[in-house]
Amino acid sequence: MKTRFAIIGLGFIGKRHAEMIVGNESCELIGLCDTDDTKKELAVKLDIPFFTSHTTMFTVLSNIDVVCVCTPNGCHALHCLDALTYNAHVVCEKPLGLNKTDCEQIVYKALHQNKRVFCVMQNRYSPPSEWLKKVVDSKIVGAIFHVQINCYWNRDDRYYKKGSWKGSLELDGGPLFTQFSHFIDIMYWLFGDIENIKATFINNNHTYTEFEDSGSVSFRFCEGGIGVLNYSTSVWDKNLESSITIIGENGSIKVGGQYMDKVEYCHIKNYEMPELKASNPPNDYGDYKGSAANHHYVFENVINTLNGLCAPTTNALEGLKVVDIIERIYSLK
Repeated sequence: MKTRFAIIGLGFIGKRHAEMIVGNESCELIGLCDTDDTKKELAVKLDIPFFTSHTTMFTVLSNIDVVCVCTPNGCHALHCLDALTYNAHVVCEKPLGLNKTDCEQIVYKALHQNKRVFCVMQNRYSPPSEWLKKVVDSKIVGAIFHVQINCYWNRDDRYYKKGSWKGSLELDGGPLFTQFSHFIDIMYWLFGDIENIKATFINNNHTYTEFEDSGSVSFRFCEGGIGVLNYSTSVWDKNLESSITIIGENGSIKVGGQYMDKVEYCHIKNYEMPELKASNPPNDYGDYKGSAANHHYVFENVINTLNGLCAPTTNALEGLKVVDIIERIYSLK
């Protein structure tokens, strides 16, 4: 029996979810929702119901197994909670919410309803990330001394348009939520929680945003070692890099490229690096690009988890921790 999906939010990512669901023989797409009536074209093409209200969709459709939440960041928590109340599992695009309190409510509701909440952090599926996880967890690199993460992207007026939800504190939240939560997730996944946070923020050249476009954050990992996160959306014309450099007891590693998709340096005592699979290309949004296009792995994980074949790659508690870390960083503004 196929797993039945519905989607709330039909921007680029919502349409990407639809593509993944339609292309998976274990899935069936049975409902689409967006407050913008002009986006019903996809529903007409696929010959499935379209709704401008997710509550109406939940009233009309009684057999949704999984709800994909692909709305603006500030709506994620509400839509996740409503989907859980409806008694569906949830696939939520990053971030899970814009504050820890809302995310805690989602975790509580999911436990109460006995439902799964899958957070979309597709960078975990890239070959360099999977390799890094093995190297760190197996202590091949030894104790962690120093970690530096650099995220230098282009997000200009082609992205931040006047009147859009992108750029607002209420619905966007800032670049650590919208652009770079993937990389904070990788950091947490590899090294755990952080403490002793210090940060500097600046808005260099973004007219339509209510928050910074650049920042530098330093911290200490609770499990040992220090870290630095440098980020900016002020890079001219196109993305520059997303990289992580690890200095460990037994060696050093740098994974770089525009999307943390290439191992640029690996020198570890008594270790020969294996040949990795090629990374997938980035999501192409037309005028700008995002992280690697790994959404098909997300849906494979959802189906396999719901069928009892594996565990979620990113669960709601991990999604909560990423939001918690970002909230603590932003509290220093």
